[in-house]
Amino acid sequence: MPSAAIYRTGEVLARSAPAPLSRAAAFAGAAVAAAFSKQRRQLVRRNLERALGRPLQRREAARRVTACFDWYARYYLESLQLPSLDAATLDAGFGYQGVGAIERAVRRGIGPILVLPHLGSWEWAAWWLAQIPRFKVTAVVEPLEPAEVFEWFVSFRQRLGMDIIAVGPDAGSRLMTAIKRGDVVCLLADRDVAGTGVVVEFFGEQTRLPAGPAVLALRTGAPLIPAAVYWRGSARHAVAGPEIDTSRRFGFRRDTQRIVQDYAKALEELIREAPEQWHLMSPNWPSDYEVLGINVPESLQGI
Repeated sequence: MPSAAIYRTGEVLARSAPAPLSRAAAFAGAAVAAAFSKQRRQLVRRNLERALGRPLQRREAARRVTACFDWYARYYLESLQLPSLDAATLDAGFGYQGVGAIERAVRRGIGPILVLPHLGSWEWAAWWLAQIPRFKVTAVVEPLEPAEVFEWFVSFRQRLGMDIIAVGPDAGSRLMTAIKRGDVVCLLADRDVAGTGVVVEFFGEQTRLPAGPAVLALRTGAPLIPAAVYWRGSARHAVAGPEIDTSRRFGFRRDTQRIVQDYAKALEELIREAPEQWHLMSPNWPSDYEVLGINVPESLQGI
């Protein structure tokens, strides 16, 4: 992983360099990453085929995989530019639908839980929520190594108006506090980082997805809303889908299983709208590890 110094330098260049130069540099970096990341190219192709529901021929695969790396570069470029944008520019570059459910929850005094895939430009949406309707936003992030890189990401997202909670033993209690004070809680839910999630079917294969969003919704009564942020031309467009049914039915464990499976299906639908913008580049299913020749983690064995 690049050092924190590289990220800091990238932020300076993204904000100060002429737009054509910064875009060209970002896409050149994407081309280099794609060229030297055989495993990532394999995973991107596998994910595209999952989302499209069919195998890709060589030329189409090359085109779509390249597009995915380009979108990922755009994600980093625009994220690094965000702190320098004024509210008018931020708002002008953002469209949305279904945000009314988020606003209603905040007005009731209970923070909604947004479950999102690693897709599009979600940090633009978080900054918009903080700057335009002036909502407090809390997000959970995966700890990174080295520590200085993680600290840079935390400080950067805090500048974007987010309260950041690292995955860890106290994350659940801190999230419950955030929900009770009316924060919009953003949880990336298409990958089980901790290895403690629920086994579900996701794009036709079994894997684990994080149960945290379901558990929090059951314990707090907060609405659970699948959401994604897409690029549409030069703008970004957020979609908040219908709320997941989090009513109590069969007992806590079975309800958790049902809810996680329900938002797995909702995430599939959101990802299929723009599969090239899905920048999940880590193995996520047992078969990914097998294809890459990597030992399947214990949490995914035998499912």
